[in-house]
Amino acid sequence: MVRFAHISDVHLGGWKQQPMQDLNFQSFQIAINTCINMKLDFVLIVGDLFDSAYPSIEILKKTFAEFKRLKEAGIPCFIIAGSHDYSISGKTFLDVLEKAGFCKNVLDFEERGETLLLNPLIHKNIAIYGYPGKKSGLEIPELRRIKLNDSPGMFKIFMLHTTIDKAKGTLPIDAIETDLLPFANYYALGHLHIDFQYQNFVYPGPVFPNNFQELEELNYGSFYIVDTEKESSLQKVELKLKDVVAIELKIKNALIATEQIILELEKKDLKDKIVLLRIKGELEKGKNSDIKFQKIEEFARQKQAYFLLKNTHDLKVKEIELEIEIKDAENIEEEIIKNYSEKNPSSLNELIPQLISTLSIEKQEGETTENFTNRLMEETKKVLEF
Repeated sequence: MVRFAHISDVHLGGWKQQPMQDLNFQSFQIAINTCINMKLDFVLIVGDLFDSAYPSIEILKKTFAEFKRLKEAGIPCFIIAGSHDYSISGKTFLDVLEKAGFCKNVLDFEERGETLLLNPLIHKNIAIYGYPGKKSGLEIPELRRIKLNDSPGMFKIFMLHTTIDKAKGTLPIDAIETDLLPFANYYALGHLHIDFQYQNFVYPGPVFPNNFQELEELNYGSFYIVDTEKESSLQKVELKLKDVVAIELKIKNALIATEQIILELEKKDLKDKIVLLRIKGELEKGKNSDIKFQKIEEFARQKQAYFLLKNTHDLKVKEIELEIEIKDAENIEEEIIKNYSEKNPSSLNELIPQLISTLSIEKQEGETTENFTNRLMEETKKVLEF
């Protein structure tokens, strides 16, 4: 039969930090190199090749060069759009890749009453069907209406960028029921950034982790090579470019946190590694800005780390409880303002009632969000006399 690559969730251009964006692209290059060196029959890219429907020119130029290499090696590439490279207009830069002759979008369907009938793309003795992912899982109700235009005697591949019920776990999201999907010999899935298999439903994981948490959980990217002649048909290809060092610290005192973090970094071998610094806790002294992250990053560079990423999402400032005695419950707002002003003297305190009144104005019927925001800002400026 055939050997093919199952690749998904490349997300080129997704990382904003250039060193991480470089690693993302290098992972994609290695995946293409592997496909060429193994002389595969074809490549499937199951959505989210790009992180946006409108990637930058630099990303496009480099991506086109990789597809050109694939074409010159005589390896066809079949694609569908994902939720990131999909656009409501239906036009994406995947169309440009297709028109350049670098790949073929396999989406081909007809509406027949309540049914969406998918037509196959035939390659040798393989029938390849596909349906794109859309924003907010909007493809799922449509998938419940799908049937496949039969291709008797052929090995059927169904490319889907979506969430299946067997893989969603406890996520509070809609998912397509696997029992409702028409039969295929292999379901090439994308969208969930997990390495997951259920019967012949397969998620290969992203080509490169796309955020801090994914780096913590996955460390590196992957894809699958499928050999339809073998009983154990799946071969996982791990795309290990850099080792990951994950450090988690609980901080209470922001004033000494910088030294505490550097001391922890000193214990680790950081050379050419991605450093993930997760800081959590409730600050009893100081505030987040007291932590000198520039100094921490400089120390990591001195230790020859490839790149340091920090996460302070779970670092909170301890809430201060204000003891306020309310004498006039009917005018609680005035009482709170009065108590606050006595404890925090300022010439601006007399503006508080006016600001509260201004910020309480409501959006008018038919008013656009932009016009409402501008009106709110103008009224606020009048109070503050800007």
